[in-house]
Amino acid sequence: MPNATFVLKEPTSTEDTLLYLIFRYDHNRLKYYTGIKLHPDYWNPKDQKARDIRKFSKSTEINATLKNLSTGVENEYRRLINDKIIPTNEKLKSKLDEILLKKEIKDNKDFIGFIEDYIKNTNKRPNTIKQYNTAHSRLKEYRDFKRKAILFEDINLNFYEDFTTYLTKEKKYGINTIGTIFKNIKVFMSEAFERGLTNNNQFRSKKFKKTSEVSESIYLTKDEIDTLYNLDLSKNPRLDRVRDLFIIGCYTGLRFSDLSQIKDENLIENNTKLKITTQKTDQVVIIPLHRYIREIIKKYDGVPPTALSNQKMNEYLKEMGQKAELNNEVVLTFTKAGKKVIETNKKHELITVHTARRSFATNAYLNDVPSISIMKITGHKTEKAFLTYIKISQEDNANKLLNHPFFK
Repeated sequence: MPNATFVLKEPTSTEDTLLYLIFRYDHNRLKYYTGIKLHPDYWNPKDQKARDIRKFSKSTEINATLKNLSTGVENEYRRLINDKIIPTNEKLKSKLDEILLKKEIKDNKDFIGFIEDYIKNTNKRPNTIKQYNTAHSRLKEYRDFKRKAILFEDINLNFYEDFTTYLTKEKKYGINTIGTIFKNIKVFMSEAFERGLTNNNQFRSKKFKKTSEVSESIYLTKDEIDTLYNLDLSKNPRLDRVRDLFIIGCYTGLRFSDLSQIKDENLIENNTKLKITTQKTDQVVIIPLHRYIREIIKKYDGVPPTALSNQKMNEYLKEMGQKAELNNEVVLTFTKAGKKVIETNKKHELITVHTARRSFATNAYLNDVPSISIMKITGHKTEKAFLTYIKISQEDNANKLLNHPFFK
């Protein structure tokens, strides 16, 4: 019956070196990193153990781990043979991964295990939990890629750089996506630190930061919104409802989560204002209703059209934009997989539910609605954040300045 052995990667090294498990079976060879690094002076190749000497205090812990790994892989091999399953490196590695992870979870050091419990018990809003789950999934994939448990003590600047490289090169993610993942890692670590589960606070370093770049997103001009509003969709009730809800978004600035919960009781003062508690910020906002919205509400007998799923809405909005011939080309520049990407699309291909909210903020700003009044509706807490949110072209900016006293 095959037996596991252990070898140092560099037996003559003058520094700590990796310790591997070797398992030969059925003319196959499995080489598995044990997650252990130690100096060759502390390793006994004959006994296949860490030396039990006074100046090396980790020998007992290391030898216990090696015993668990060797017994585990040998038992798993026997089980597969007895069950008439062909053993493979992948199946045996999976068992070894499980042994290492169980040890870390038992020791209450496993970062991913903590995240799972945190998400399970949090009362955060659905969109926040969705972001948490994304960060959790990427961390699990990274753990499997590295074939090593992720402990609280591992969340340091070396981890930051290595995980960033993984997300950039292996996952091909953009800067903002990576930034959001790290933002949530900082949330998890902060919670663990506050609970006294770790003393590691390297996540608070200025270098351990949420990266971001200004995203280039479209908005629809007032003329384009007029075109959509006047588009004859009477023979297509599916797009008709989607268009009407989108127009409401263009003149209220509400997020999809709020658009989808509008009811007749939210319409106040003879349908001239809308009063709603926003889901994301839990703030009450009161918005005067544009003429288009009042006409849409009348069209639906006082009850705004119901929303579809976000995904379906986005799909139908692109179809609607194509019918409205919003075909002017839009050039977007962004970073993906560590490289600058320049992409040209037709405008209707880029329309999403969120385009309505951005259109509201931008058009209100261009029409001299005070920033503070717009921010009361959009929920932006600082003018700096608000100004990065709105999208105006150089031409739009010049046109806005034409009527400024300074240019008279």
